[in-house]
Amino acid sequence: MHLSPLVLLLVAGAAVGCVAVTTMLHGFRGCAVREFTFVAQKPGCKSLRISTEACWGRCHTWEKPMVEPPYIQRHHRVCTYSRSRPMTARLPGCLPHVSPLYHYPLALHCHCAVCSTLDTECETY
Repeated sequence: MHLSPLVLLLVAGAAVGCVAVTTMLHGFRGCAVREFTFVAQKPGCKSLRISTEACWGRCHTWEKPMVEPPYIQRHHRVCTYSRSRPMTARLPGCLPHVSPLYHYPLALHCHCAVCSTLDTECETY
């Protein structure tokens, strides 16, 4: 089977492009501020869609088995807030005895750190 030089050039160019994109995404580590939309919910009120700035990214993490207790050494970091501004939204349709105020953070700057339940969901799946 004989392929023309143009076909070989296109295939080679596509392969290089795929490797470059995969390498960039695979090699990226760190945090950034990004627009995030969520639905604020509170018992006794109607929900409200809110757009804000939140942290996102990928941080270096590792685990190493050990012979002695605790049998594992861990280094887990998550992309989380280093600076934030408290924000408040007013939820619609609240019952008379329910405050319509809903509080959430607006990310100003993010970094890799140990997860803090004060401003982040630290659950693992």
